[in-house]
Amino acid sequence: MELFWYIVLVTMLAVYVILDGYDFGAGIIHLFFAKTEKDKKAITSAIGPFWDANEVWLIAAGGVLFFAFPTLYASSFSGFYLPLIMILWLLIFRAIGLELRGQVHNALWELIWDRAFGVASLLLALFFGVALGNVVRGVNLGMVENGVSTQEAHYFFLPLWNPEFSPQAEHLGIIDWFTLFLGVVSVVALTIHGANWIIYKTNSSLNGKLKKVVFVLNFVLLALVVVSLLSWHIIEPNPFHNFFEHPMLWLFPIITFIGLFGMFKVRTFKKDGMGFLFSSLFLFGGLASTVASIFPKLLPSTNTVNPSLTLFNMAAHEYGLSVGMNWFFIALVLVIVYMVVQYRVFKGKMDDVGYGEH
Repeated sequence: MELFWYIVLVTMLAVYVILDGYDFGAGIIHLFFAKTEKDKKAITSAIGPFWDANEVWLIAAGGVLFFAFPTLYASSFSGFYLPLIMILWLLIFRAIGLELRGQVHNALWELIWDRAFGVASLLLALFFGVALGNVVRGVNLGMVENGVSTQEAHYFFLPLWNPEFSPQAEHLGIIDWFTLFLGVVSVVALTIHGANWIIYKTNSSLNGKLKKVVFVLNFVLLALVVVSLLSWHIIEPNPFHNFFEHPMLWLFPIITFIGLFGMFKVRTFKKDGMGFLFSSLFLFGGLASTVASIFPKLLPSTNTVNPSLTLFNMAAHEYGLSVGMNWFFIALVLVIVYMVVQYRVFKGKMDDVGYGEH
């Protein structure tokens, strides 16, 4: 039962990364590459009907976390309090940037909200990558000092960074060189993903340029992925032990590299949606590979005093999990129907949707 809800949680997070990930990437493209009003409108039109629905997946994942793994929910939301508040404000500014821009037709007003939308999208991509880095690296559960636990075994709190800026310090921070590096990987990957979505959903004059950007950034992404795999050995001496014990898990890294190498052909694809398909495969495979590498841990402990938080020692009572399964399948059917209708209504190119115009 715990495994079922674990798979549900990870799947929801993967769907969120793929769907809201292209919103973040579109915002980054909007910030750096959209110079004309026509291109800006094309980008916002491409994501306008979808972005708020995409964010629901994050809320749903939080609900599953609260329901199925309540102790982990309590531990992580207190320990990661500072970055979570920052992410909340960035989500707000990204949303109001989209919604308020068209309310007043003034150059300065539009510039302010364009920057709010773009910068918030960039920082969200960075912070979600940093968040993944924290999960991979682990935290000092129980706030152990000199071999003695000063708090409950599942409690921790992290400042934004530590003086050493090191992922191996006794007093860890949210941001160190390892987590920041994964944040950069996230920014590059989601920029590519957003560019592929714009190519797929618009006939913007940017599309030719974006194909070149994707091709160049893909080399950067490949180099970053290789370096991240090497640096992972510094954090975890044997990071691939699960893959050798369970060879079926190699499917996820294979999906990752199929997506990565497929994107190198972005300039020759006859169908605009192929680039988005390959970047989606990369994001799904990368997240699934990361999760598989630390399984069954949900949040590793960096000390030897308190055990890591796993899906087995963090799960709610089996009765509650079984009752929740009945409601889950009802919700799943409703979500599938909603998404099918939404993407059918807004299928094809979105240049003329005119989102945010009043």
